[in-house]
Amino acid sequence: MGRMTLMVVTLSAGLLMAGLWIPLKAVVAQELLTLAWARTQAEQRQTPPWPWADTWPVARLQLPGRSPALVVLSGGHGQSLAFGPGQVNGPEPGGKPATPVIIAGHRDTHFRSLKHIQSDDELRLQFSDGIWRRYRVASVRIVDSRQEQIDLSRYDQNSLVLVTCYPFDSLDAGGPLRFVVEAARDFPLAVSEGA
Repeated sequence: MGRMTLMVVTLSAGLLMAGLWIPLKAVVAQELLTLAWARTQAEQRQTPPWPWADTWPVARLQLPGRSPALVVLSGGHGQSLAFGPGQVNGPEPGGKPATPVIIAGHRDTHFRSLKHIQSDDELRLQFSDGIWRRYRVASVRIVDSRQEQIDLSRYDQNSLVLVTCYPFDSLDAGGPLRFVVEAARDFPLAVSEGA
């Protein structure tokens, strides 16, 4: 009986750790990414967060009711999204931010708070120039990715689009539904670093 109990406890602990691995990795990675973001801003060059990383910080994103700001990585592939939200349409040549800005993130880690977002909420985005740009949520849509893809021509240079899987509480990862937040630049363009 003692041996069976030990085996059940060990198996249970293993399952618990496996379930916590992704969220734990996401939190720890944001700390390392914050340090890499500071170096990116100071040196004005791509700074990977660890030597073997195939991505680097390109921006910081402040969501309503969420603190601190999230470090956004270059690329929307699985490797970068495991550590933070990723800018799907990376910076243009010369490091100039792409327009519109499209950022994807996982619904169960970094973009979990999007389920509470509403029209007219404020989002803030900072690139390596240190200027915070303000955006206002214009719409929130649920899209079936089998029938509709992101159409860049529908957005202008003042647009910010956030995308994550939907529904938020689904046990099925990678389903076809997407939660899409569309925001427009809220002028004045910038706020100071501390604002």
